[in-house]
Amino acid sequence: MTAPDRPRISLLGTSALLFEAPGAFDLPHQRRIWALAATASKWPDIREAIPGITNLMLTFETPPCQLDALIAALNESWDAAEGLAISGREIRLPVTYGGEVGSQLRSVADHCGLSIDDVVAIHAAPLYTVFALGSHPGYCYLGGMDPRITMPRRQTPLQRSAGGSVSIGGSQTGISASPGPSGWHAIGHTSWTFFDPSWPTPAALAPGDTIRFEIERVIR
Repeated sequence: MTAPDRPRISLLGTSALLFEAPGAFDLPHQRRIWALAATASKWPDIREAIPGITNLMLTFETPPCQLDALIAALNESWDAAEGLAISGREIRLPVTYGGEVGSQLRSVADHCGLSIDDVVAIHAAPLYTVFALGSHPGYCYLGGMDPRITMPRRQTPLQRSAGGSVSIGGSQTGISASPGPSGWHAIGHTSWTFFDPSWPTPAALAPGDTIRFEIERVIR
């Protein structure tokens, strides 16, 4: 049994492995994940080292012959990992808060005991860091949201949320790159394009980039 303060490592079939690191959902912890990804990406037979939120997925060229040695190397590298600071770009994103796409703005305000203007101001205040990409191509998980606007995820997910939706789920906020199902609460919308397969690098954002939301307008 894995100790509660130790990483959990599990196989994903024969082609991948998931490393889950206990710890806070914050930038210092995520920087250790980035550091581990940079280290593991150089190991033999590793196809990709993909950082997630407080986790890392390794995919293999071929199933590892010495799994115990790989697990030991991951644990040792995690213990030795120091935060990797990635110098990304700062992106300013105009957001329309509320309206049809951001229809949950009022629900978030009511749940948090705040006014709509308060929620918008609090949400737009931080400089957010892209912690990881995931869920669907181009989707970015952002760190740095003020805990005053934490909102539990939906008990029943939406079958379809609009592309460009700016949403809150638990203590996180993120932006949908394309339409699709979602268990988060959409409070706004941006027209920015986050993914295009014709681009040399299809995803517009990468871990370490930062985002500043600019309040374009508020629809009540």
